Amino acid sequence: MSASPEILRYAAFADAPEGGNPAGIVLGAAALTDAEMLRIAADVGYPETAFLLSSATVDGVRRHRIRYWSPAAEVPFCGHATVATAVVLAEREGPGAMVFDTPVGEVAIAATSAADGIEVSFTSVEPTVRALDPQVLGRTLELLSLRTDDLDPAYPPREAFAGNWHPVLVLRDPEIFHQFRFAPEPVAELMLAQGWTGTITVLHALSEREFLARNIFPVARITEDPATGSAAAATGAYLRAIGRVPEARIVRIHQGAHVGRPSLLTVTIPESGGIVVTGGATRIPG
Repeated sequence: MSASPEILRYAAFADAPEGGNPAGIVLGAAALTDAEMLRIAADVGYPETAFLLSSATVDGVRRHRIRYWSPAAEVPFCGHATVATAVVLAEREGPGAMVFDTPVGEVAIAATSAADGIEVSFTSVEPTVRALDPQVLGRTLELLSLRTDDLDPAYPPREAFAGNWHPVLVLRDPEIFHQFRFAPEPVAELMLAQGWTGTITVLHALSEREFLARNIFPVARITEDPATGSAAAATGAYLRAIGRVPEARIVRIHQGAHVGRPSLLTVTIPESGGIVVTGGATRIPG
């Protein structure tokens, strides 16, 4: 008889004691059916829960097969749950390099010991950035109570992929960024129709190196995501595609203030290949 899976809860990318995005981590999930994984994710109630299906050392590298579920459906990739799971594995097995075999491909992980715990950097799959259809853009803005002239002309709207597809919108006015409102249900319907399995990523540029982010994610009782690793990677890909990478090739994304969970994601943008997102995670008591 196989052992019951172990369910843990961690918050990733916290920028304050009560910050970060909570993730479920289910260890020993190999025997779970899809229906059981969905039920557990719904019971946990966080934006995503990661399920560790298998682990092995191949050519000296630790490899882990992983899937991700929101309370409503399977998600191709989840950055904050990746970081949380990597922290758990590093705490138990020691820091170092590992690879997650995800539904979207291999994601390289580097876990290192830092003064305040384990720090994790993941490198996304090869990103893609494409034009955003004007009619879809118009509908998206309408549902978010925004107008075309609210967009920052220095940052044209695009769709970006680094594990999930995200529309990326950059607003020029910080007051509009902080105050825009939306009804979750029609936004969820639009996202489903467009295949946006991640979030609608809305940004405001404080500088070329610092961004505020709101990531719209209307699933179950959730409306906004506190910290979105896949959106941070998509943002890095977006900035590279539009030629707005800062000289240091590093940007910081501040997220989660609107839902009371301040978060910070650090994004490194190489000249080519996957985007690197860095952060930590801590266990949620209880």
